[in-house]
Amino acid sequence: MPPRRPRLRFVSTDPQAFDDLAILHNDDWTLGRLLSESPAFALEALDPDYLKVALSSLNVGATAAAEGVALHLPPGVPLAALCRAGPGGDGQADEAAAEITTDPDVPGDAAATGAGRELAEAGGHPENLGERAAVLIAHQVEIDRVGAYLRRGLSVLIQCEKLLVEHLIDEIVGQSGRTRTVIKAEAGEAAESPLGLPPAGRRASLLAALEREVNDDDEDRIVVVPHLDLLAGGSNTAISSEARELTDVLYERSTRVLLAFTDPSLVLPEVLADRFAVRLSLDVLPREVAATDGRPVPVGQALVRREEAELFARFDPVALYKNIAGMNAVRLRLGMRFAYHEHHQRPSPTFTDLLQELALFKAHTSNSFEVPNVPFDRIGGYQPVKDELRRALTIISGAAAGLADLPEPVRQDLVPRGFIFHGPPGTGKTLFAKAVATELNATVLVVSGPEVTDMYVGESERKVRELFAEARRNAPSVLVFDEFDSIAAKRTGRDDGGSRAGNAVVAQLLTELDGFRPEVPVLIIGTTNRIDIIDDALLRPSRFRAIKIDLPDEQARQAIARVHAEAFLRERPGEELLRAISRATEGFNGDEIRSIFRDARADELINGPAARPDAHRLGELIGALHRERQQREADQRRPAGRPAPDTAYIALDARARPFLAEMTVPAQPTGNQEGGHQ
Repeated sequence: MPPRRPRLRFVSTDPQAFDDLAILHNDDWTLGRLLSESPAFALEALDPDYLKVALSSLNVGATAAAEGVALHLPPGVPLAALCRAGPGGDGQADEAAAEITTDPDVPGDAAATGAGRELAEAGGHPENLGERAAVLIAHQVEIDRVGAYLRRGLSVLIQCEKLLVEHLIDEIVGQSGRTRTVIKAEAGEAAESPLGLPPAGRRASLLAALEREVNDDDEDRIVVVPHLDLLAGGSNTAISSEARELTDVLYERSTRVLLAFTDPSLVLPEVLADRFAVRLSLDVLPREVAATDGRPVPVGQALVRREEAELFARFDPVALYKNIAGMNAVRLRLGMRFAYHEHHQRPSPTFTDLLQELALFKAHTSNSFEVPNVPFDRIGGYQPVKDELRRALTIISGAAAGLADLPEPVRQDLVPRGFIFHGPPGTGKTLFAKAVATELNATVLVVSGPEVTDMYVGESERKVRELFAEARRNAPSVLVFDEFDSIAAKRTGRDDGGSRAGNAVVAQLLTELDGFRPEVPVLIIGTTNRIDIIDDALLRPSRFRAIKIDLPDEQARQAIARVHAEAFLRERPGEELLRAISRATEGFNGDEIRSIFRDARADELINGPAARPDAHRLGELIGALHRERQQREADQRRPAGRPAPDTAYIALDARARPFLAEMTVPAQPTGNQEGGHQ
């Protein structure tokens, strides 16, 4: 990753002219030459060595003067040349152009912009840090860029979560050097409706205010729309009546500078998005942020208070990133504050405790995700499958030796996008998905494929988009699509509505997978019994890796029986009995083997000690499963409507005898003693 350029900010009577000169002569001027041509105050004390540094090595920018902000005279620059730049001079900027606001959540009323300065001076974690300061530190690069776009008269659309909007508006407008008007409805305000009807409501009031500001004559003022997506109405890309009305308002004056915000979970029609010259997305925390002296600092250091880091032993700001990358800065601060209050009175909390607390916090703030507890040890057998999954998980978790030494593009290509677990029903495909989430210390969401499909056009794609967005917010996470074939079947060329809808869902899945972000650990797993009908584009090695989970062999059946016997029975069966069970259950899946021990335990609870789950009783249950299977096969062969002959039940009954004989121990009592069997 290239080193970040030191960020220097100045106060000028003409910020745009200052920035234009900096861009125009970026390759051939030094900072000293720029200040001699366009004098400006510095917002911080400036080292004289910076005057000799080329502009191409610095990140410089200017803003208008603001009341109450300390200004510094750059070394070697005459004061006479700068007097007009200060407050009270002839060229004093509008006081509303930039505001220094304080963060109410920071103890001691520390300024939001002071958090980054404190971070640079201390060389460690900040002492005090509120939500507003965290947002500004995490997204300062994007804020500067948006401010530069607005300063040059370009409208900007920002896609971010609603929690960030209120913290971003003031700082972005301040960087632009312009005044602003925020579109909002005053309390009790409602637009007048024609024909004497009741007031039209909040949306009509907001739309009327937006129309007034768009048509206002003050071209220098920015019109800020905090919730453009809500004004547009609708939940898909189709142009609704509300969106048509909003489009008419925004395009009345296409030269008016707008700053608007939209949430990733809400869809904005393309015609509205096209009104903006620039679109930016703030959906992932950066891995590093720049301190005020230009040094790169891990976000796990910049957004975590010193007291919080010291509480958890072996705190690792770099390792923290993969557990917080999908959170926004506000949710991160809420999660860290909660973890601190939960553990500050407990003895010796560790970094692992912090990660577990953050995972629970993310799961509890989501309506769907959960923290699984299914280790691989609880899945009997299937050692080749476990080995293959552990190999992939070693790459995903970053624990592979030498992984850090690889170039970033190669490292990203090694991380699999997801898996498709395929095989017969009942073989534990969903259980393996939860075990993968447990191994990654990740949250998990299991979605049934049919839950995604919807009768309305565009709704299925919207659900897929929201599921992936929610998975990124809860990263590290595992998103499991059960019955994956119901939403990922091969696309067809038929022109019926069902085929078009299915094709659209597959296209949306491909879009989400191709937008995969390696810095946000989200693993996608599909489970299916019909891999033959999955679309070929999803089966490419760069998208999904197919892993077959077949019926267990004899060794795996014995391991599965051992796991469930320990879970359900009071007395652990001997290995000889487990081997007999594994031989008698050939062709059974894991769910059927589990049912043997579950039913044996249920019989004991209901009927008492007389129904204790001994070898004889387990043999009866295995025989019953064989009878049920043979009955199903007979029903499938028999023509519909023809009754089954009584002799079929006699033949089926006989299927239990070999298993009873094999598993009944020689010392099995035959009398009428308690717990015995005739």
